[in-house]
Amino acid sequence: QVQLVESGGGLVQSGGSLRLSCAASRSIFSDSTMGWYRQAPGKERELVATITNDGISTYADSVKGRFTISRDNAKNTVYLQMNSLKSEDTAVYYCNAKFLRVINVEGATAKRDYWGDGTPVTVSS
Repeated sequence: QVQLVESGGGLVQSGGSLRLSCAASRSIFSDSTMGWYRQAPGKERELVATITNDGISTYADSVKGRFTISRDNAKNTVYLQMNSLKSEDTAVYYCNAKFLRVINVEGATAKRDYWGDGTPVTVSS
């Protein structure tokens, strides 16, 4: 049974920092691009950052220079270090795994999309 379990959310003042963690099932982690998404009240879910299984990362423009995504493959865990937090960062943050496994030499793949239940982050002004 594949699970993604987020932790580390909470209440922080503007300018502060938090580190989110997402522990993923061993069975899918090594073959997954991991990501963090967030959804604020009344808004659609948006991409925050992603990191491939070999460490290539991408970021939303709104968090570049402030957030850092990383992964520890030995622990099957992805992190999101959030610095210089702003009130507009307030949202529920979701861990995502985009699983991709090549199943033959012709390039056929197995693809799955997994989500955690989310961890809330509230930034006060």
